[in-house]
Amino acid sequence: QVQLVESGGGLVQEGGSLRLSCAASGSIFSGNVMEWHRQAPGNQREFVAYILSGGTTTYAASVKGRFTISRDNAKNMIYLQMNNLKPEDTAVYYCAINNRGSRYWGQGTQVTVSS
Repeated sequence: QVQLVESGGGLVQEGGSLRLSCAASGSIFSGNVMEWHRQAPGNQREFVAYILSGGTTTYAASVKGRFTISRDNAKNMIYLQMNNLKPEDTAVYYCAINNRGSRYWGQGTQVTVSS
């Protein structure tokens, strides 16, 4: 089992920045993939970014160039630096880990961007 706890969400004005954090604990295997997803009201959950254990990253087109995913393997932490935020980025943000084929989710943290 793996537990994930997100933090860092909040209310920010358009053009502002936020940094989300996610702490992972439990039976975490090497070679895992850590991810951020988000879900806006009335929408399905969508992929935002992932990072491999070696540091390779991939982003959704909607956030590429504005968001940066990073991780600290020693601390089992992942981060999402979000810059130039837009109202359409408003959503609950979830971190997830793909741990040898099993995916675990955090409880989510709300990000609200006002125009």
